[in-house]
Amino acid sequence: MDRKTPSKSAKAANQATAKPASTEPVLLSGGNPQIAKGYGDAPVQAYVAAMPGWKSDVGRRLDTLIERTVPGVHKAVKWNSPFYGVEDHVWFLSFHCFTKYVKVTFFRGTSLRPLPPGQSKHKDVRYLDIHEDELDEAQFADWVKQASQLPGERL
Repeated sequence: MDRKTPSKSAKAANQATAKPASTEPVLLSGGNPQIAKGYGDAPVQAYVAAMPGWKSDVGRRLDTLIERTVPGVHKAVKWNSPFYGVEDHVWFLSFHCFTKYVKVTFFRGTSLRPLPPGQSKHKDVRYLDIHEDELDEAQFADWVKQASQLPGERL
């Protein structure tokens, strides 16, 4: 059997026409950025920067309000979502991009007053769906303060 292998010049030509690897994060369903799991501020900032369109501004505002309300807050990206907690691996809040809104998850949301508007199948969880230009910063900061003082979720 006579097997031919591509010549070095053919390999070089194929490599030259190959598309360069993209450094942009992949956007998953609903425009949610795919960011590698990581702990600390850097992966959260990468997630916020990759949020599409007006959602990136919402992400920056949420992150700033959380930091301002809970000094020394712990951060991570898990399951392609930023998480916030008061100690390592114990979380009180997360958010996630959807096509038309950003969904904030309060893990002990049923203990917050007033209740965040979004119900969940999970007995303790409540949601806040933020559409473009709809963030009530004072109410959000109040919920963050309350949530940070409750027992968190170990995830």
